[in-house]
Amino acid sequence: MSEGDGAKRPGHAMVVRGVEVFPGWLDPEGQRAMVDEVRAVVAAAPLFQPETRRGRKMSVRMTSAGRFGWVSDRRGYRYEPRHPSGVGWPPIPASALAVWDAVTGLDRRPDCCLVNYYGEGAKMGMHQDRDEADFRWPVVSISLGDAARFRIGRVERGGPTESLWLNSGDVLVMGGAARLVHHGIDRVRAGSSSLLAGGGRINLTLRVVD
Repeated sequence: MSEGDGAKRPGHAMVVRGVEVFPGWLDPEGQRAMVDEVRAVVAAAPLFQPETRRGRKMSVRMTSAGRFGWVSDRRGYRYEPRHPSGVGWPPIPASALAVWDAVTGLDRRPDCCLVNYYGEGAKMGMHQDRDEADFRWPVVSISLGDAARFRIGRVERGGPTESLWLNSGDVLVMGGAARLVHHGIDRVRAGSSSLLAGGGRINLTLRVVD
């Protein structure tokens, strides 16, 4: 990446339980540019509210970009080649791919960019990202908008956890031994960022699916 593209080159990451966190990776200009690209994704594949296998609605709304999109309903958690409406998923934003390239250094690019929108009161319970075919590839997460308290557990369910606040522009990488750690979002600090006109938090999660 060149100077002025709104992003930083990899520096010293903060490491929590093997999870790498790059605070303030995207500067304000880069954040705004990425939000514009996310809006284009949502215009092509609107946000929807997924539900669990038991029929309980999740508090986040989501959509995806790329070859596959992640969905959840009574049939279970899985990747699909099309949005629930039947339209194809739009391409992954170039700005998100640039972050992936920089923090992973991999030639292999992600197949899916999951877009989660956290409105007032939304959160995400402790879970693993394990619907992918090969866990050797990392998961890269980008935070935009209001700050969120991110909780990190162990690969095994249960036990002590650690938490940290993720702010707008932060980038997180779960790879290696930390690829399958349990993690979640406890809460979002409403009004902590002015990036999104209506408030809330956007989280982009980049994954290699197959």
